[in-house]
Amino acid sequence: MRLNIGFLDDATRPTVPRIDGLTPAQRSAGEHLKEVHDHLRQNMQAIRSLIDQARAGLVGRDEVARETGDLTMVSNFRRFGNLCGQHCQVVNTHHSLEDAYVFPSLAAVSDGYRAVADRLQAEHVVVHQLLERQIETLNAMVADPSAERFAAAVEAFEALERVLLSHLGYEEDQIGEALGYYGLI
Repeated sequence: MRLNIGFLDDATRPTVPRIDGLTPAQRSAGEHLKEVHDHLRQNMQAIRSLIDQARAGLVGRDEVARETGDLTMVSNFRRFGNLCGQHCQVVNTHHSLEDAYVFPSLAAVSDGYRAVADRLQAEHVVVHQLLERQIETLNAMVADPSAERFAAAVEAFEALERVLLSHLGYEEDQIGEALGYYGLI
């Protein structure tokens, strides 16, 4: 499942000018967005670390269970499913809220923000497809814990990691300042 995700090329992403002179109160909305994204990044790093350790033969099933049990997201949502399922659900909910409420308001500000909002929504579609693929590969690995299934799950995770981390950074850079400046959140 090698993905050639050309839209991650920053040259293809619309941009808007920086906003100067934000007050601390206006800046706080973008800082909050980054905090939410940092939570997602931390969970991606934890999953990445476990994959790397498992690949190197440094951890087994018991260690993986112990490590994932300490993640904030898992402790908060343990009764609702597995680690990736939780991560996928949080990302999906975050993106759904942006698509329904933040991006339409942002698009009304200017043509430049409309182009950025449209691009972010298009990237959400790809992230959602990758989340679904991740769940499929993990379910297949649980059903048949072979080296091939592990490799497929890792490949799906790496595609998701690449796209999601790029997307989060682009989103923060393009709309973080505008959220507070225009009073969108």
